[in-house]
Amino acid sequence: MRIVKLFEEKEFVYSFEIFPPKPVYPIDSVYSTIDELSKLKPDFISVTYGAGGSITNNRTAEIASIIKNKYSIEALAHLTCVNSTKEQINHVINDLKEKGIENILALRGDIIEGGEPLGIFKNSQDIIRFAKANSDFGISAASYPEGHMESKDKSIDVEILKLKEEAGADHFVSQVFFDNKYFYELLNKAEQKGVKSPIQAGVMPVVNKKQIERIISLSGCSIPEKFIKIINKYEHDKEALRDAGIAFALDQIVDLISSGVKGVHLYTMNNPYIAKIITNSISSIANNVNSKN
Repeated sequence: MRIVKLFEEKEFVYSFEIFPPKPVYPIDSVYSTIDELSKLKPDFISVTYGAGGSITNNRTAEIASIIKNKYSIEALAHLTCVNSTKEQINHVINDLKEKGIENILALRGDIIEGGEPLGIFKNSQDIIRFAKANSDFGISAASYPEGHMESKDKSIDVEILKLKEEAGADHFVSQVFFDNKYFYELLNKAEQKGVKSPIQAGVMPVVNKKQIERIISLSGCSIPEKFIKIINKYEHDKEALRDAGIAFALDQIVDLISSGVKGVHLYTMNNPYIAKIITNSISSIANNVNSKN
């Protein structure tokens, strides 16, 4: 099933993101994580194209196949393009088709420092158009509540969102944010621009200081003052910081659901414990929303 169909059938869509193990680790090291997450019955699980993603050893496709074919949960396979040729992308697309995957998250990917794009793909719109022309995938794309880190003019980010939709994207997942006002502003701007595709809020429970530092360096997202207080107060108590981070994420999610957002995508960091706490805590709220459908 295409992910956009889930948004047509449900008032609230709830999903997870996981990442493949690094190439130095066996792929089955992530199997227990998938098994535990599957018990929480998410609407879909996305698999990143990070450390395990390559043309010759596509762990993303293999893990997505397990999610789809063993657990009967829709899988969203990330697909980056800027460092790949047209032939390489075709190879991945065909591999995903053979494995029964129906949805991809089309991304530009990080440009190798000092390098140039290898082929025809310069941005996510290029890969979206290519996938649309060469497959019948449901195509998701990224959105940026605080603007793309590389963007010099944040005002054009929503225009790019509309271009992605026009290229063929029918669902958006947002980059992580820690202040819901940015996501609401994104929704308002997207509506004004005429974007019709559902935009799903990306939420990440932060459970250690190193994690938040990495997030800031990779995404440039801002940290609210109240969250900074949490980090400073509990940074030397792992359990307390973990629980405070979960509580902060829960507060975000409850506010998002209460404000009528169409879905939440939980960046699990391959941690079933955290996903379980959050999922169980919001289950009655999510069920209340979907029971009205």
